[in-house]
Amino acid sequence: MAVLEIVTYPHPILLSEAQAVNRITRRVRRLARDMLETMYAAPGVGLAAPQVRVRQRVIVVDVVEEPIVLINPEITATDGQQAGLEGCLSLPDLVGEVRRAQWVTVKGLDRRGKPITVEGEGLLARALQHEVDHLNGILFVARVKDPTLIWKVSELKAAAQKEVVHI
Repeated sequence: MAVLEIVTYPHPILLSEAQAVNRITRRVRRLARDMLETMYAAPGVGLAAPQVRVRQRVIVVDVVEEPIVLINPEITATDGQQAGLEGCLSLPDLVGEVRRAQWVTVKGLDRRGKPITVEGEGLLARALQHEVDHLNGILFVARVKDPTLIWKVSELKAAAQKEVVHI
């Protein structure tokens, strides 16, 4: 396994659509393992193949008991709405308030090529939607309705530290 380089905006691969995986090979399974290792090392809770310079429809997410690997994921159902702060490993100093579905169903293939359906709500739903967006060339900042709701992480940390010092 290997930790891969995560590309950052404005790398053009982040704004292009990924291609479907036609066959699950050893190379695809290795990519999924390397993506998990890369996501944990970053650290993050999700990663899409384009973020590691691979234009294929592969995502990994880990916000529940065990990591989820989805190949050719497709969101097939959504319900409800949630708003919350999102960040991205490819936009490392930004967070923004994004509205997403509260609940999703995603279908795809697992690492062995078997069909899999994942249902999730809350953070899992948010992470799945965020990563599928990456496969479609959409960054979370494009989902922020009001540009005043995008902040630099470094400024938020500095503000939080000042508040702690003043208390």
